[in-house]
Amino acid sequence: APSSPQRTDTTTASLQTLHRSDNIICKKHSTLYFFLFPGTSAPICQQKLKYGLKKRFQCVFEGVSKAGESTFLNQIYTELHITEGGAAEVNEEHEVRQIEAASRTADRAETSIRPGDIFKASPGRSQPIRAVLTKGVAGIGKTVLTQKFTLDWAEDKDNQDIHFTFPFTFRELNVLKEKKFSLVGLVRHFFTETKEAGLCSFENFQVVFILDGLDECRLPLDFQNTEFLTDVTESTSVDVLLTNLIRGKLLPSARLWITTRPAAANQIPADCVDRVTEVRGFTDPQKEEYFRRRFREEEQASRIISHIKTSRSLHIMCHIPVFCWITATVLEKVLNSREGGELPKTLTQMYIHHLVVHAKVKTVKYGGGAATEPHWSPESRKMMESLGKLAFEELQKGNLIFYEPDLTECGIDLRAASVYSGMLTQIFREESGLYQDKVFCFIHLSLQEFLAALHVHQTFIKSGINLLEEQQETSWWSKVLMKNPNLHRLHQRAVDEALKSPNGHLDLFLHFLLGLSLPTNQSLLRGLLAQRGSSSQTNQKTVQYIKEKLSESLSAERSINLFHCLNELNDGSLVEEIQQSLRSGRLSTDELSPAQWSALVFILLSSEEDLKEFDLKKYSASEEALLKLLPVVKASSKALLSSCGLSERSCGALSSVLSSQSSSLTHLDLSNNQLQDSGVKLLSSGLESPHCKLEALSLSGCLVSEEGCASLVSAVSSKSSHLRELDLSYNHPGDSGVEKLLSSCGLSERSCGALSSVLSSQSSSLTHLDLSNNQLQDSGVKLLSSGLESPHCKLEALSLSGCLVSEEGCASLVSAVSSKSSHLRELDLSYNHPGASGVEKLFAAVWTGEIKSTTFCSSPAICRAAVKISVEHCSFLIFPPLLSGKSNHKVTSNVSTVSPAGEQQPHIIHSLCCVMVTCQSSAPDCVWVEKQWSLPESGER
Repeated sequence: APSSPQRTDTTTASLQTLHRSDNIICKKHSTLYFFLFPGTSAPICQQKLKYGLKKRFQCVFEGVSKAGESTFLNQIYTELHITEGGAAEVNEEHEVRQIEAASRTADRAETSIRPGDIFKASPGRSQPIRAVLTKGVAGIGKTVLTQKFTLDWAEDKDNQDIHFTFPFTFRELNVLKEKKFSLVGLVRHFFTETKEAGLCSFENFQVVFILDGLDECRLPLDFQNTEFLTDVTESTSVDVLLTNLIRGKLLPSARLWITTRPAAANQIPADCVDRVTEVRGFTDPQKEEYFRRRFREEEQASRIISHIKTSRSLHIMCHIPVFCWITATVLEKVLNSREGGELPKTLTQMYIHHLVVHAKVKTVKYGGGAATEPHWSPESRKMMESLGKLAFEELQKGNLIFYEPDLTECGIDLRAASVYSGMLTQIFREESGLYQDKVFCFIHLSLQEFLAALHVHQTFIKSGINLLEEQQETSWWSKVLMKNPNLHRLHQRAVDEALKSPNGHLDLFLHFLLGLSLPTNQSLLRGLLAQRGSSSQTNQKTVQYIKEKLSESLSAERSINLFHCLNELNDGSLVEEIQQSLRSGRLSTDELSPAQWSALVFILLSSEEDLKEFDLKKYSASEEALLKLLPVVKASSKALLSSCGLSERSCGALSSVLSSQSSSLTHLDLSNNQLQDSGVKLLSSGLESPHCKLEALSLSGCLVSEEGCASLVSAVSSKSSHLRELDLSYNHPGDSGVEKLLSSCGLSERSCGALSSVLSSQSSSLTHLDLSNNQLQDSGVKLLSSGLESPHCKLEALSLSGCLVSEEGCASLVSAVSSKSSHLRELDLSYNHPGASGVEKLFAAVWTGEIKSTTFCSSPAICRAAVKISVEHCSFLIFPPLLSGKSNHKVTSNVSTVSPAGEQQPHIIHSLCCVMVTCQSSAPDCVWVEKQWSLPESGER
């Protein structure tokens, strides 16, 4: 006979259980295998692998360390700020902007993750973590993070449940683009220990694959069309191997850790990733820790830290560990030099000093010259020109990593390039013998942008050719101009090009290009730069042109960038003008020009104090002022916008702020503005965003009705919502609006006290109140009951479902609703623990008509079945044994008397049940019974 569906389901479930058990046994067996058979190949292979990884990662080279000298990773490693969350999506902003946004939130309380805990599930998560995607801007420390994880495993410090850790970089994998491997073969290719041990399968071992630098991947990872591969011994292209490994088709038991810059994060489908983390770099305390570790002398370390804090641009960039290294190297050289000199204050000055430091190292260490000799030799000048050309041409193509042909094309000798390790990092595997490709990149994108700007500046000064022009002019007049180059033309073109960029990709390049025109900066590069630099008149023309642009209707980001440019040109006239007005208290926003508004935004964004709490009324209590100062609101932790004449228009703008990835806003006061429901709807779309960080919102007196409340409920009910406080006082939410807002809102005893005063108020109109799924407990219900007892209380329906109410709370409620003035007709106490006496008291109140309808349930776990019975007389209404296991009364079929429980009761398998009675006049006509029971014994009905 064919098997029944029920039997088939049972068989399937049994097989699945057996398969899971088999997997667990296999994993336990593999672990025991390591301990019980230490002489076999797998444990020996593991020890050899750990030895090789220790040797590879225990020491790191920082930039241009002396030949053969390295630093222990554990000695210089400073804990990074790693946070969980965020989608694996593209962030198109320039990475320096992302760093600036991160710097404003770095000290906020967020859940940090230790490198060793990257695969450990957070509390409340039942599913294991297989694949982790870690995002972070260039130089933020992603690679060092993976090295630290690997080193700790190899040194037996962490994650010893892992049998094998295999760290790869996409730079290494790129050069195997044309070759074919099996997964086992690829591992053997990079980790020869596995080949020597003869390991041909990893199914029975816990394995971690680290794939570092997804943004540098040149392999065609196609998750839509790539064929499935499940055999670890089958050879195919590297991209097919990686695609199947990432999506879990190939070796599904393996764990994966992928790192990437934000722009490439969306290359991996979201359903292939179990956890997304972000490396935020150094917090402010971590920056200080880095410099104090680097400089053992307390006085010198303190001086360097103080100097960095005085320059906003340097302080922000020091969130990036590699920039901390550059800064430490430069400031150490300047402080220890005989001539001393002023410490660099801008990014341009910092990178100029960086070039000079490395040019001197090359002269002394590699060229055999004395420290007093000129550091710009013909060879070093040629090398800098070639590096500049490489930086500019690859920046135009959007390339951040380059190969041998790219360097050769720009006239760079590979042997000579290795001398400049402070600017180029060379990554290649000499020992493999299967490929010879060498991979290069600048140590940070900002250094590439600086060298690109240097190349454009040099080319224009030498030949008059403007590399920013799409087509070079060939007229006789252009040839005349080439012989007499005017930097103002170059600057004007650069400003125009930067303003066209929607995501600010030329912002930093423009800073550097303008900064290089200052005579003070050019003097630092004497011997490298052609000394036909700009005059003060030329720079003044550029300043004037930027101010003209500031008078146009530019976005806030574009305007702010232009003020950074004015800083590079040492012009602070606009900013000083506004600062004087602020200091004197005579700032009149009614008379501000667009350029002055931009200056005010720039000043406020540069002030840490103003960004803690932004009060719009300090400047102008108007909608126009808010829209002008929106970037400040976005960067602030708290925004006070009450009574500022705001309308629906402002809500649309604020919604975009709330949904921005870089928003820092956690507290927003919009009280006493005529936002109405239409405005609240717009605001709610921002609240629904996964990027919204708002914790407190005040909409008191904003003309919000039921419709607006419905929008808010939808927004704040989302899983991503951080909202903890919502003020809707002095509005008209109506009964349904209040009901929707109060359910599942994390209310406690404190809320009950406030609600009690509302219920007892003579002017209260509240008739329906839903407080379900809030942890009110008996103490909260007691407070609420005092309001219910008030003769002014008009409440007709109250839901306390799932509020942790026990016998004590029930007693308070019965006392309150038994009063003659009570209007309560419906009381929902389901999913609570009223106990035997609590149920009896409530039932007595129902039976006497004191409560016209009630629902109560002692345990959600056993309230499974629901039966609705319409009868003239109730014959199924019973008091089961309840929590005490005993019953004192039962109800007979004619419900006229309540008699002792000596008579036999219906057969009940469990001592708990739920009863709802709806009474009209003195007798029930409808009964809901929610209970668990056993089948009746033979002969019973």
